[in-house]
Amino acid sequence: MGQMIPDLAATSRASITKIKPNGIPNGINTAGKKCQHDPTFTQKVIAATGPNANPRLAQIFPSLVRHLHDFAREVNLTVGEWSAAVDFVWLPRLPNPTLSLTPPPPPPQLNDCGKMSSDRRNETQLLCDILGLESLVDEITSKQLATSTTQTPSAILGPFYRSDAPFLPNGTSIVQGLSPSVSWYEKALEDSAFLSGKVLSTDGKPIENAVVDVWHTAPNGLYEQQDSDQPEMNFRGRFRTDQQGRYALYALRPVPYPIPDDGPAGRLLGLLDRHPNRPGHIHFIVSAEGHRALTTQLYDSRDRWVDDDAVFAVKDELVVRFEPREGDPGARWELGYDFILGRC
Repeated sequence: MGQMIPDLAATSRASITKIKPNGIPNGINTAGKKCQHDPTFTQKVIAATGPNANPRLAQIFPSLVRHLHDFAREVNLTVGEWSAAVDFVWLPRLPNPTLSLTPPPPPPQLNDCGKMSSDRRNETQLLCDILGLESLVDEITSKQLATSTTQTPSAILGPFYRSDAPFLPNGTSIVQGLSPSVSWYEKALEDSAFLSGKVLSTDGKPIENAVVDVWHTAPNGLYEQQDSDQPEMNFRGRFRTDQQGRYALYALRPVPYPIPDDGPAGRLLGLLDRHPNRPGHIHFIVSAEGHRALTTQLYDSRDRWVDDDAVFAVKDELVVRFEPREGDPGARWELGYDFILGRC
């Protein structure tokens, strides 16, 4: 996703509270264990089918998943190639304006996934998540591109990313419009959190001017483009690291939520008798000049769905623990996490 990140520019505030990194033993991430070609991954996807699944679907689904996953592994399908295929499936193709056709061709017809998709939601991508395909392709690509075993593990992008989140000064909040009139006001206060850390190269050196793009849901489990009551770009922001590679922001502890069930992906889950729940997580895209962009997620260890994610994206190295924060009226919790980027 590096091509979706704008050119890096000036740094922000240098004064950032230092917190011991979480999930990084001795300051080093241990990537490359469970997240690379887990031989049990396909069976986990198949085994998620519930006892009350549609009988015929329960019969043919295991074969579908095995063939789909085997194909991805056989050709070493990359995230870029998979993304292009997703776009091909649902994006309408307009007639070539250089061609003069009489009569003109009919307008493009979209399947159910295409009808549910827009620049704010990608239903085909969500369908791939349910099949475990995006997580598998992410794993394959990560292994191909890895230049060091100390790199932070990647995770899936998800269907609700927006590429034009605002740039914000370090130490500011991605929470907008919070007031007692908001239905989840008390939950937001309870889960208010301060996130900070460093962006490092694999040699341990801090990276100045790295971009940390972050987003998560509101306490009601909805991303802002799903919820008309939320301000535009709520719970989204981009931050630049300072000379010491540090970033900092205020956000919320993430909450679990069900993936949307109002489209074909949700219908498939129902036919498979599978639950739709994702564990609470915060999305990140971290990029820097001369380094490979990292797309990942951090998962809150308190969440019951960490061990049973509907889209099979959790990696042990990305499960983190929030700690109580003292002396800060803006946050009741804190999380320190260092991101380690591989070089191009």
